[in-house]
Amino acid sequence: ESHVSQIPAFQLLQRLGFAYLSPEEVAVERHGKLGHVLLESVLATQLRRLNRVRAKGRELSFTDEAIAQAIERLRTVPFDGLCRTAEKLHDLLTLGVSIDQTVDGETKGRSLRFIDWEHPRNNSFHVAAEFKVARTASHETRRPDIVCFVNGIPFVVIECKRRDDKDAIPAAIKQHLRNQEDAEIPHLYTYAPLILALNKDEGRYATTGTAEKFWAE
Repeated sequence: ESHVSQIPAFQLLQRLGFAYLSPEEVAVERHGKLGHVLLESVLATQLRRLNRVRAKGRELSFTDEAIAQAIERLRTVPFDGLCRTAEKLHDLLTLGVSIDQTVDGETKGRSLRFIDWEHPRNNSFHVAAEFKVARTASHETRRPDIVCFVNGIPFVVIECKRRDDKDAIPAAIKQHLRNQEDAEIPHLYTYAPLILALNKDEGRYATTGTAEKFWAE
């Protein structure tokens, strides 16, 4: 699978502008915690780049404390079922959050965004292989083949299969559906707007919680 499907997918993603992260780099970003799925240093750097506090004719940076609060808001959304939690995260990613920031002694909520939707090239894009995630109900892990990140947030989860297996795509879809179950790694899928099942010649895509019969070519 790695040579006939996963590596060609990586090569394509890198040509599209995704920077490869080694397992060691991913571990540092996650502070060694397999239950964490955000690349927090990447995210913090991007939040500083994309956001400014505008007050009294000035543009100021958000404080480190404000950046940490924004990441905490994104990371600690309570799990309330796959689709309900995904909806809450979707709102955060599309609308941003209000974070208190003090300027000249005045404290008020300031808008902070996680993604620059208007200027996509302002965002950062990374890709990681065999992204190991701790299951919620055991000490075991699951390892999706490829995860693509936007500003350190997992946006795409991909399972790659061999093209000489006629049941490869259905098998990849079933793997995704199993991984979205409550006892598995739903905390990865709640962030991702796009899920792919593919081999080198064909693929299907869906969103979180999509039943197998509704996956599109």
